[in-house]
Amino acid sequence: MKVTVFGAGAWGTALAASAAGRHTVQLWARDPAQARLLAAQRENRRYLPGIALPPQLAIRADPLAALAGLAAASDLAVIATPMAGLREMLELLRDHRGPMAWLCKGFEAAAGSRDGLLGHEIRVQVAPALQAGILSGPSFALEVARGQPTALVAASEQERVRQVLVAAFHGPSLRVYANDDVAGVEVGGAVKNVLAIATGLCDGLNLGLNARAALITRGLAEMTRLGVALGARVDTFMGLSGLGDLVLTATGDLSRNRKVGLLLAQGQSLQQILDSLGHVAEGVYCARAVVQRAEHLGVDMPISRAVVALLAGQLQPLAAVSELMGREPAAETG
Repeated sequence: MKVTVFGAGAWGTALAASAAGRHTVQLWARDPAQARLLAAQRENRRYLPGIALPPQLAIRADPLAALAGLAAASDLAVIATPMAGLREMLELLRDHRGPMAWLCKGFEAAAGSRDGLLGHEIRVQVAPALQAGILSGPSFALEVARGQPTALVAASEQERVRQVLVAAFHGPSLRVYANDDVAGVEVGGAVKNVLAIATGLCDGLNLGLNARAALITRGLAEMTRLGVALGARVDTFMGLSGLGDLVLTATGDLSRNRKVGLLLAQGQSLQQILDSLGHVAEGVYCARAVVQRAEHLGVDMPISRAVVALLAGQLQPLAAVSELMGREPAAETG
């Protein structure tokens, strides 16, 4: 199989390297200087330092050259840009005849009166004829690049896309499950980043393990409510792209979104935090879109609202905790 990965960040590089031993894989880097470094050093020192790239992995800087590698209807295209770049990449690939998928997790930023959209909603607008899906689930790029055991979800309404994604990436250290609930998988991948900021704040304030468990559990309830309102199935949120990804991102030390919360608890400003990360923390960019979408659907998401207020500087960390704990009693299933 021929696979082209568009985006040479941590996750795109890790997935391309993982598949290169079994398929013909090329990795496109937007920055020509980065592409030259990747090809010369055979290592992505900015995003995955210390991980050697397989010698058979081809590096591309020219998008037209990368597109030329997708000549057959069986060739797989994978978009590995941040969410902010998904619309542009879908427009670039709109005439691709074969299967494609994106890796980014989040809601697109709202524009004017339009709500922020999930990836599959953007695809319907930009390239409705594409055979498309998403590869998601609990996964730190560094662990995938090291070959440590990982399980992912290949979600698409089209069975052929699910089958191709499983065939492309399922291997000795990477297990890929198929799912046709695209909305559920995408909501899980988006909202867990916002909730991870809240959990990082909780841990940074030393509120204890009881508080962490409560945040994760009630956060899962928020995620599920929004997903169901957007047409998802409840059971999807009990799986890898829901509970699994939430637990990983909220508690794992490699989580950038969790780190945002930890540093907010230390009193750092959001700009200081973003300058220090060096990677995109999607929860920062999609939190407002998550809450706006929920409000327009009549879905209550108090934890996510508190994160938005924190990021906007409208609430201080301890005040956010007081606000959440001071809410009126409610039934757990509400």
